[in-house]
Amino acid sequence: MSTKTPTAPGTTPTAAGTAADTGARTPEAAGIITDARQRIDDLDGRIIGLVQERMAVSAVIQRERLTSGGRRVNLSREMEILAHYRDQLGKPGTALAMTLLELSRGQI
Repeated sequence: MSTKTPTAPGTTPTAAGTAADTGARTPEAAGIITDARQRIDDLDGRIIGLVQERMAVSAVIQRERLTSGGRRVNLSREMEILAHYRDQLGKPGTALAMTLLELSRGQI
């Protein structure tokens, strides 16, 4: 029994895999795309780790603020964060900052 992947008529297995896996039309482009996707996957892993670290640090801040009689959320600080992300990344940065703030606030 063969485990060979079927290919479309008139294509080689490499070309079929290239189109199916990356959307590229040449093996060279497929290689570049595959390498770049691996780098993106690595970056995403690091970003997720940093977001989780940010959430943990925010939890410490919130706990200390509440323990000392303060409020859980500091709106002026959140506005600073929103402005910073907007200044660095444009309008989509504001949405990203909002998501980070939401993740970092925890249950309100």
